[in-house]
Amino acid sequence: MRGFEPAFGLMKDPVRTAGESRGFAIARLLTHWTEVVGEDLAKCTRPVKVGYGRDGFGGTLTLLTTGPMAPMIEMQKEVIRTKVNAIYGYNAISRILLTQTAPIGFAEGQAEFIPAPKAPPATDPAIKAEASETVAPIHDPGLRAALEALAENILNRRKTTEGEK
Repeated sequence: MRGFEPAFGLMKDPVRTAGESRGFAIARLLTHWTEVVGEDLAKCTRPVKVGYGRDGFGGTLTLLTTGPMAPMIEMQKEVIRTKVNAIYGYNAISRILLTQTAPIGFAEGQAEFIPAPKAPPATDPAIKAEASETVAPIHDPGLRAALEALAENILNRRKTTEGEK
């Protein structure tokens, strides 16, 4: 092996196989749904399957959504179709069907529609003060804020790696 590999590298083939068995020619549609349709739509929709007609073109994407959100998603189907077809690179999807489910998520009850909120990184006040002191000579406020955030990240990383040794 080449040392450490990202965790998804180990899952890539099983996800692709599972996706292809459900009609997803491109596994990216499943794994990067939030990036494909945007955070607002991804919170209330999940791709379930892609079905193709006899001629192979004009596929149908089935989305899972909650009952109260279905009318809102219905109005945005053309936007979703355009974004999904951008991933495929051609007009692979001609129709979008909506399937409604309970507000808790999938029928298996294993996933909820609302993703967990991103936790802000914990910053030690001493590290924040040191980062502010380091970038104090910078006059541009935007550049100073960006460099201060970078300095905090570097100092936090040094603190965690030194604590591990």
